[in-house]
Amino acid sequence: MTSCDLPRPRARLIAEIWIIIGLTLGKSAVYAVLSFLNTITNEASIASQSTALNTSSSDKPWLDLAYQLVAIGFALVPVALALYLLGDRVMPGWARIGLTWSPALRNTGRGVLLTAVIGIPGLALYAVGRLAGITLNVVASDLGAYWWTVPVLLLSALKAGLVEEVIVVGFLVTRLRQLDWRWPAVALTSALLRGSYHLYQGVGAFLGNAVMGLVFVWAYRRWGRVTPLIVAHFLLDAFSFVGYALLAPWLTATFPGVFS
Repeated sequence: MTSCDLPRPRARLIAEIWIIIGLTLGKSAVYAVLSFLNTITNEASIASQSTALNTSSSDKPWLDLAYQLVAIGFALVPVALALYLLGDRVMPGWARIGLTWSPALRNTGRGVLLTAVIGIPGLALYAVGRLAGITLNVVASDLGAYWWTVPVLLLSALKAGLVEEVIVVGFLVTRLRQLDWRWPAVALTSALLRGSYHLYQGVGAFLGNAVMGLVFVWAYRRWGRVTPLIVAHFLLDAFSFVGYALLAPWLTATFPGVFS
């Protein structure tokens, strides 16, 4: 990973972190904590409660599609801001964090490897969490069965990969390293942030995503590129979103204690 060639005042780096995180995943983390507090203070058990990831915004299909596309578009604006802040006269932000497709085969291969490393244990942890009663039932897609459902779910998966990996890894790790944080502290901070904004799904999701965060920071430090992380994140979410949309009845009937 390339460090910033043109030094910036320490106060500015700290301000940029607070602004970007506050606009995006930090805000999500606060809402996730509040949602978790609401969940654990309900009379119903955690396992009997549900949360949906991709929800419908209108009962009119054409308007729902418009809502989905607009939401995805606006969610990517902070990503553009983070990349802009990372850039300078020496190097653009996207190049600084390795947000490039070339070499395509290597990026894809590494992304697929990360998908296998994270995806299989993650699914097992979700199942264990559901059976242990510490994870909510996560409905990956609550959209109707329209011609645009699968494309929108794939776009949503790509959006999630870009937002999370550019901001919680590329931007945050770069800025914390420029503040002379040591790698263990950087990795732990990034991982806890990733886990915290998934807390609305329950304790199991928090732990699983925190571990994923540690693995992803390690991969970023080793490879110096966020593209494999985005590929992995996209594949994980695409399998979850589209797979759930297509297999929901079968999953519910086959694994009633896990999916409901």
